[in-house]
Amino acid sequence: MPPIEPHRCALITTGGTIVSRIDPATGLAMPVLSGDELLSTLRGHGDPGEVEVHDFCRVASPHIGPREWVGLSALAQSLAAREDVAGIVVTHGTSTLEDTAWFLDLVLRTEKPVVVTGAQRNASAPDFDGPRNLLTALKICRAPAARGLGVLVALNEHVNAAREATKTHTVDVETFQSGEWGYLGSVVNDRVTFHRAPARRLHIPLTASALPPVEIVSMYPGASGALITAAADAGARGIVVQAVASGHVNEAMAGAIGAVLARGVAVAVSTRIPRGGTRAGYGFPGSSQRLAEAGAVLAGDLSPWKARIVLMLALQRGPVPAPELARLFDQ
Repeated sequence: MPPIEPHRCALITTGGTIVSRIDPATGLAMPVLSGDELLSTLRGHGDPGEVEVHDFCRVASPHIGPREWVGLSALAQSLAAREDVAGIVVTHGTSTLEDTAWFLDLVLRTEKPVVVTGAQRNASAPDFDGPRNLLTALKICRAPAARGLGVLVALNEHVNAAREATKTHTVDVETFQSGEWGYLGSVVNDRVTFHRAPARRLHIPLTASALPPVEIVSMYPGASGALITAAADAGARGIVVQAVASGHVNEAMAGAIGAVLARGVAVAVSTRIPRGGTRAGYGFPGSSQRLAEAGAVLAGDLSPWKARIVLMLALQRGPVPAPELARLFDQ
């Protein structure tokens, strides 16, 4: 007889709107619900099945950063290694949900589904979207078709790849989109359907207990480059430049980038444009081509915040030659 597939899902809670209620004293939402209390909101919405709760932290997602990512990934990896666990659901505030999902996608080694979800409306709202999103995530967690797809982001019954998912609206429940690539799949009633699989997968093992500092600096008309220099002076091991168009900056920024590259600071160039990514082209000072010739690397289709995570992981053991960094961003 074939082995019986496990049906237990591990639920890791981190805080965010999905575990928030309105404080009557202030009228403001705060993350207060435990994982068990969150599960209790599913009554009348559907059967969550067997769920094992792990309350990792209970904070607003702007308070989650690299230190929390390291601990969260260790917990998720240990749960994924258990034979009695079918998959993992992580609940998270939507503000930085895509950052955490991408970090987990980069460092976790498992074929089991890992689904990150959240909510746009808190548990005090009459149209609280947390129960629907949590049930959707649990269904994906148990879906055989979700195996091997990497970390997934699932809200409003749509499924996104962690690499592609980005928050596009501050309050709309349809906030997470995959840009020009489109959703991976959807969940309708009890049926999980995938229309495609992510073709680009990157794994960078987590080898350090703390990640090196990497800063993001924006290019804008009249930018002086002073913040590039300040980031290096403050100890940044890497800098991601949020450039314009397909990866361009002005002459002042280009000069500052060249100076920090000479100091051994790695520089990755992303763009503020949501679609299209970076590519080499044009010959003016500060163009993507000239920046690459100076030793910077182009981040391709990764947003500045996702490029930062790749650069942090790449620099864990020290400086990395630009061609090696470029190969990482090309994967």
